[in-house]
Amino acid sequence: MNNRYLICSIAVPGVLAIAATAKAAETADHDATNERRADIIVNGLIVDEGQNKVTANGALGAKTLLDTPYSITVVDREDISKRQATSIGQIFINDPAVFSYSPAGTTDWWGTQIRGLGVRNYYIDDVPLMLYWGGTYPLESVETVEALKGLSGFMYGFGAPGGTISYRTKRPTADPLLTTELGWRATGDVYAHVDAGGPLTQDGRLGYRINIAGEKGRLYNEAKNNRWLASAALEYALTPDIKWYGTAAYEESKLEAEPFQIYWYAYEDAKLPKPTTDYDKLNIDNSFYRVHTLSAATGIDWGFADGWNAKLTYGYASKKHWSNKMFATIHNQAGDYTGNAYNFAWLDRSHFAQAMVQGEFETGPIRHAIVAGASVIATESYRSNEFYWSEDFAGNLYQDQPFRVTRAFDWSMDPIPDKQRQYALFLSDTIHFGDHVQAVVGGRQTWYRLLPLPGDPDSGYRTSTLSPTFALIGKPAPWASLYGSYVESLEPGSQVGGEYANAGEILKATVSKQFEVGAKVEHGGIRLTAAAFRIERVNTAERWEAGVSQPYLRQDGQTLYRGVELIGSWQVDKQLKLGAGVIRLDPELRKLSPVVDEDGSILPSPLIGNIPAEAAKWQVTGNVEYAVAGVPGLSLHANARYFGRAPTGDENILYIPDRTIANAGFQYEALIGGRKVAFTGNVNNLFNKKYWGLGNIGEGMNGALSARIYW
Repeated sequence: MNNRYLICSIAVPGVLAIAATAKAAETADHDATNERRADIIVNGLIVDEGQNKVTANGALGAKTLLDTPYSITVVDREDISKRQATSIGQIFINDPAVFSYSPAGTTDWWGTQIRGLGVRNYYIDDVPLMLYWGGTYPLESVETVEALKGLSGFMYGFGAPGGTISYRTKRPTADPLLTTELGWRATGDVYAHVDAGGPLTQDGRLGYRINIAGEKGRLYNEAKNNRWLASAALEYALTPDIKWYGTAAYEESKLEAEPFQIYWYAYEDAKLPKPTTDYDKLNIDNSFYRVHTLSAATGIDWGFADGWNAKLTYGYASKKHWSNKMFATIHNQAGDYTGNAYNFAWLDRSHFAQAMVQGEFETGPIRHAIVAGASVIATESYRSNEFYWSEDFAGNLYQDQPFRVTRAFDWSMDPIPDKQRQYALFLSDTIHFGDHVQAVVGGRQTWYRLLPLPGDPDSGYRTSTLSPTFALIGKPAPWASLYGSYVESLEPGSQVGGEYANAGEILKATVSKQFEVGAKVEHGGIRLTAAAFRIERVNTAERWEAGVSQPYLRQDGQTLYRGVELIGSWQVDKQLKLGAGVIRLDPELRKLSPVVDEDGSILPSPLIGNIPAEAAKWQVTGNVEYAVAGVPGLSLHANARYFGRAPTGDENILYIPDRTIANAGFQYEALIGGRKVAFTGNVNNLFNKKYWGLGNIGEGMNGALSARIYW
């Protein structure tokens, strides 16, 4: 049952507006139908099912957030659309633990973090997609975006310990749906979107969903945006107990003349240059980053017995990108820099297959919820024959940059790919000791192999591990849970980027551990999640060696992330909702190798005890939503986020200063010609704060406007 409630006032022709609290239909499809009713104007705040939302948590199966012993944030399409979000940072603006250094209108180049750790794990309908090396997933085809905080080894297999970003695509609706949207973003970017769905057969057994969107123009940072996408989803009820589904999405995107990606490792002064939003001086006009992304999945859901379900899934994903991206290494407070062009092409492909069974049985007074399955992931990565990284230009942040790329690109691909294989068996049992106590015991046995390149047997390796999870959940009331959990994760090792002296090297697999205790509450208009965590991870850091002009990326020592996060919201009444969140991190570098002094003495590493690069100790968020009582259909929203200072490197010499950024927007729904039209507007960086990010100049004040018609 969907426990979604709609707090609203309704305006019926010829009848005075009244306030009402109405339980919505059992499915989101019926919600969509209600939204299209021409005689109803929503004038309240949509309160989704919150902690009672059911999510698919990999090997843990489908559970409510309240019964999941990890911290998870889910953002749905209504919230994404209302705030006109286009980036990971904007999607999770109200979650202090999820953050991206990459502002909107730039390539997300290793920018996303969860709890201070970089995110490398992305999934679309459980199918892995390699979105690092820049790029995001098209949001027009997405129903929800989920952030699983911390280690995901048990639930998804190999992956970096920072967390997981999981996209759920839109599915067919039970009733006919058609919306069209036309929008504008500063300073001259126009976009359009069509969303259509419904039954294709009279008996309703076959349904479809199609999304088509395009965007072109100049963004607030003078980058030129050009992209289009198409997605489709089909569902067919073969029998009342067997359902087939298929989804596919394809996007082509080209971002030209975006501001430089910035490095600070050669900076000579203690204070950063004055930030500027004169973006024309921060780009190369004919630079670009081009991406083609394809994802597809199909599967069968079979309810083969009372309380038992089997699911078979196959998915394919690919991402090809061409880089003519510019990087600037800033040297001093005067703003002088040297610039590198980074030219390469890269293609990632992944095949995913999984069989899973989920069900319940009882042994006396104890109820067991079992999830068991097996999965296979095969990935291939093709690199271009040329990887060009050269210091091609120099300049100053406050002066025009005349450099233009004139060299010919070699986009030809090496026919021999890097190949990885991952095989896994997983089993979990959620043991219910009555209504108030649950225990979770599970494990995933993973076999991982990096296949050697032809003629180079040392370029590959094999490893395997059991990633266990243990958790205890106490439910003193149906609307509250207390939990403690332990999980491990195997990280396959990352591909070293072109900015390092050992570019292309695959770092070896490592094991990380996470301990977490937390609480979740959903009661009386109050939603609260709290967690304290400890994450132990093998450290990966830049290391300078004699005689080289670029640093090496090495594995050495341990990074410890300890922290506490608290996120809450309060539905004050039918019109006002308040929210706030905070995360306090206490990260440090440990167990680093000794260093050799100039006189040959062996000394402890000076980095021991330092804050790992890019991690901020504090992040704080606040937000408000208000449905204007006197204007049916009008709602206002605003948020602010504080980001504490963060070191640019493990040496903790140079810090990115702290900052607070505020955003605000509105949504107004009206009847025009018998059709509901939703007008939406937002202003990002409301007070035009100028600031530095870790690898980018910050996002200057910019806005967006759109109109959506419900046909």
